[in-house]
Amino acid sequence: MTTALIWPAAACALAYLPLSPCSASTMRSLLKTAAVALLAATALLASAPLLLVVALALCAIGDALLSFETDETFMAGIGAFAAGHIAYIALFLSHPSSDLTLIFDKPGYFWSLIILGLVAATLLAPRAGDLKGPVLGYIPIILGMGVTVLAVPETGALRWALPAALAFIASDLILATEKFLLPPDHPALRITPYMVWPLYWGAQVGLLFAFL
Repeated sequence: MTTALIWPAAACALAYLPLSPCSASTMRSLLKTAAVALLAATALLASAPLLLVVALALCAIGDALLSFETDETFMAGIGAFAAGHIAYIALFLSHPSSDLTLIFDKPGYFWSLIILGLVAATLLAPRAGDLKGPVLGYIPIILGMGVTVLAVPETGALRWALPAALAFIASDLILATEKFLLPPDHPALRITPYMVWPLYWGAQVGLLFAFL
């Protein structure tokens, strides 16, 4: 019964997908926000770790803010997502099975994330304009989430944590490319919204089931 809300969450996520490339609207904002807010409610009803509930709730707030698509709400949305990632970092590190030494058992993942952060900062900094500060501040936080998830052992349901975190990072990178790197008439913009949303929402579901 505690997972019953996942089905309406999935329905909202599916209903939002065709609206993802559309301009801001009330229905679009409601569907996007509800798709993750219902996951947060699921975690709360299932007595999941409080940090998981907080992370999902903050991301739902971030979704609501980003859905308005203004520079002001974008900055506020980045702040909400940054706080959500910090909550995920705390969740990963505070889990009873967490072991920091496991991070260095996967040097390929670790150094790939470090290099990815440097490349992303180099490409985005000259193109982010007034949003340069928030964008550059967000990069180490999202990548920190990717690094700290390596401390979670890949056993049982926890095995979903790493691929979910990587999907989250991938969705953010595509979103940043879409917003800052591609010209408005680039043909890739026809498909990027349909990549960002499934990766992002799938990541949230994966993290929910990993720590439920």
